[in-house]
Amino acid sequence: METVDISNTALLFAYLLLIVPVAISYFLKLDIIKNIFISVFRMSTQLFIMAIILEYLFTWNIKILNIVWLMFMIGFAAFSVVRESNLKLKKFIVPVFSSMILANIAVLLYFNYFILSLGDVLQARHFVVIGGMLLGNALRGNIIGIGSFYKSIERNKNRYLFALGNGASIYEAIFPYFKDSFTQAIKPTVASMATIGVVFLPGMMTGQILGGSDPSTAIKYQIAIMLAIFLSVTLSVLFTILLTVKSSFDNYGVLKKDIFK
Repeated sequence: METVDISNTALLFAYLLLIVPVAISYFLKLDIIKNIFISVFRMSTQLFIMAIILEYLFTWNIKILNIVWLMFMIGFAAFSVVRESNLKLKKFIVPVFSSMILANIAVLLYFNYFILSLGDVLQARHFVVIGGMLLGNALRGNIIGIGSFYKSIERNKNRYLFALGNGASIYEAIFPYFKDSFTQAIKPTVASMATIGVVFLPGMMTGQILGGSDPSTAIKYQIAIMLAIFLSVTLSVLFTILLTVKSSFDNYGVLKKDIFK
C-alpha cells in the first residue's frame, strides 16, 4: 500500500475547513480571527520550510549537519520554554538549553540504538525526526514545570520563608513546590498514555498506518515512542529545575525577584 498524496487542490479543500471556526468567531465577536490566520500562515510556512530542509538532510545524511540541526531545534525549544514561562532569558537560557540537551540526546541515542537497532544512530531520518518528537513534548512539559515552580514559590512567599526560618534547607523548603510542579508537568503525558488508542490515535501511529505499515508494527512503534517521550519529559523537567535553582535564589535561600520578566 502506498501513501496517498495530497494534491494542491486537495490541500486547498483542507484550508476551506477554516471557514466554520472563523465564521463562528465572527458571529460571536471573538477577537481571535486575526490570530487564527496568523497561526495558520505561520504553521504552513514553517512546515513547508521544514519539508525542504528535511529533504536535504535526508539526501545528504551528514552526521555533523544532523547534530547541528538538532542543536538548533533544542536551542529554539529552550528559548520558547523561557519565553512562555515569563522568566528572564539571560538567566535561564543556558541551564534550560543544557538540561534539554542532556535529557533528549540521551533518550534519543538509547532509542535509536537499543530499540530501533540502527547501525547509524545519527541517521537523519531517525535522529532529526524522532528528536523533534521528543523535543516537542519536552517543551510543553518544561513550560508547565519551570513556570509553575517559580510562580508557586513567589505566590506562596510567606509560607516558603516560614519554612526557611524554621531551619529548613533551601532544597527542603522548595520540595513541596517542586513536587507539585513536576506532577503538573508530567500529567499530560501520563493522561495521553492512559487514553491512547481508545480516545485518539496518535500522529506517529496514524502516519505509519497511512504509509502502509501493518497496524501491529505501528502499535509497537507508538508504544516505544510514548515511553521515550515520557522519559524525555521526566528527565528534562527534573534537570531544568535542578540546574536553575542555584542561580535563582540568593545566599539566604530567598527567591530573586529579577528572574521574572
